[in-house]
Amino acid sequence: MKKNLTWIGFLIVLVFCLSMFAGCAEKKAVVKEGAAQDQQVTSEQAAKDAAAKAEADRLAREQAAKEAAERLAREQAEKEQVAKVEAASAAAENAVKDIYFDFDKSNVRPDAREVLKANADYFLKNSAATIIIEGNCDERGTAEYNMALGQRRAQEAKKYLVNLGVKGSSIKTISFGKERPIDPGHDEQAWAKNRRDHFVVKTK
Repeated sequence: MKKNLTWIGFLIVLVFCLSMFAGCAEKKAVVKEGAAQDQQVTSEQAAKDAAAKAEADRLAREQAAKEAAERLAREQAEKEQVAKVEAASAAAENAVKDIYFDFDKSNVRPDAREVLKANADYFLKNSAATIIIEGNCDERGTAEYNMALGQRRAQEAKKYLVNLGVKGSSIKTISFGKERPIDPGHDEQAWAKNRRDHFVVKTK
């Protein structure tokens, strides 16, 4: 009887140990399965984040390329417009001639009237252009006197053009006195060239 109790006790201990071992193994299996699921979720999220970043980078590159192309197109268009305006202004200045004055005079000479008539024809055909009349003098006399004389010469030319039908609002006048000689000489031949009105034409 005593021997049977011993065997029964041994079996109970054995069953208990087996139960404990099975429980631990099951817990380990559950933990491992949970860890595997967490790792899978983390990997999927990382993949999604990487894809989102790649897409954002692609869109950013496309936007940058688009903006660069638009900027280049604008710059090219601006350069072409500037070149067109400069070419038109150069053509206008070639078409428009200077007029010349006698010493210490601001009245328009007969030969200058013919030039102004031709200039007026050009201005009337190009009514959108703005005109700057620059009055100039030779080197004789004070700077103050020549500045005033240059202004009178520019005003006389403007008055004549307005009488020929050119809009006064499109004409501006300025005097450079003796500061901008076209001929640096110190004789009558040089002075005659420097007593002039020069016409600057700006087209739109």
